[in-house]
Amino acid sequence: MSTRIVMVGAGACGARAGRQLVSLGPPEDLVLVDLDADRAQAVATSLGEPARVADTVPGLGAGDILLLTAPGSHAALARTAVDQGAHVVSTTDVVSEVRDLCDLDGPARAAGVHVVVGAGFSPGLSCVLAALGARSFEQVSEIHVAKVGTGGPACARQHHSALNGSAFDWRDGDWQRRSGGSGRELCWFPEPVRALDCYRGALPEALLLAPAFPGVNRVTARMAANRRDRLTARLPMLRRPHPEGELGAIRVEIRGAQGSSHDDRVLGAVDRPAVAAGAVVALACRWVSDGRLARTGAGGLASLVEPGPFLSALAERGVKVAVFEGGQHGSVAVA
Repeated sequence: MSTRIVMVGAGACGARAGRQLVSLGPPEDLVLVDLDADRAQAVATSLGEPARVADTVPGLGAGDILLLTAPGSHAALARTAVDQGAHVVSTTDVVSEVRDLCDLDGPARAAGVHVVVGAGFSPGLSCVLAALGARSFEQVSEIHVAKVGTGGPACARQHHSALNGSAFDWRDGDWQRRSGGSGRELCWFPEPVRALDCYRGALPEALLLAPAFPGVNRVTARMAANRRDRLTARLPMLRRPHPEGELGAIRVEIRGAQGSSHDDRVLGAVDRPAVAAGAVVALACRWVSDGRLARTGAGGLASLVEPGPFLSALAERGVKVAVFEGGQHGSVAVA
C-alpha cells in the first residue's frame, strides 16, 4: 500500500486494524498515536515495520490517510486533515461526531478527498449489509438495524450511555426524536446469538443510511439490552468493561418493492465487534488508497463501496455474513 497512514488510537479496535493493515499489504509508513504511549509502543512492536510511534499527530500531506479509532472528538482532527489534503477514515459511533463528520462533505469534495464515517462493526459492516440487501429492490422503503455487543472499553462506555441518549428515527422525510430505552422489539440474530430484546438508543445508523437511499421512508436502529442495562443507563458503569469485548452480532432488515411485489430481506453477521471493526476499517483504508470508493466527500460505507466485492474481501479476512431464510430462526452463510 503506497501511502502513509496515521492511526490515532491503539486500543482494541486500533490494534486489530493495525494487524489487518499490515496483512493487507503494509503501507509505506504507519504512525501510531495514543494517549497511552506504552500501549502504542506495544502495538507498534507487535506489528513490526513499518509501524512506529509518535507523540502527536504529525503534519499530513496529499494522499495520506488519517485513521481515527480512539474515543473522543474525531471531527476536529478530520477537519484539519481535510484542510491539509489528506483522507480520513473514522470508526466513531457517537451521534454528534457522525453528524459533524458528515458536515465535512462539502469541504472534502472541494479538496478531492474522502471522509469515511462510521467504518466499524455497527455502523460500518451494518451499512454494507444494507447496501447489499438493497440490491434486491427497485425502491427501498424501510431499513431497520439492530446490534448486540461492544468492542473495547471505550465502545462499552459509549454503548452504556447510548441507552440514556436520544434516538433519531427517519420517518416519511423527517427526523423523529425518541427516548433511549424505548421501542422494545424482539430481534433474531444469527446463531449462536439468537433472539434478544432490543431498544432505541443514541445510535448513528439512520444518519448514514437515510442519505444513502433516497426515497426511503423509515430508518431505525436498536441495540440489545437487558433490564439492568436500562435501569443503570443514567449511572456510571457498575462493572469494568471487557478489554476486547465478547461475541456480538448485527441484523439488518431491508423492505422494498420489486415491480408490483413488496418483500423484505434480512442479513446479519456474528463476530467479536473489535475484530470485525478492525477488518472493516482496515479494508476501508485500502479502498481509499486504491481509489476504489464511489466518490469523494463524506459519507458512510453504504454510499461509498460496492457491497459485494467489499464483503467478499472481508470474508477472506474471516468476517462472514449470513442471510436469514425459511423463517426467523434460520440463517445460512453467504459470504
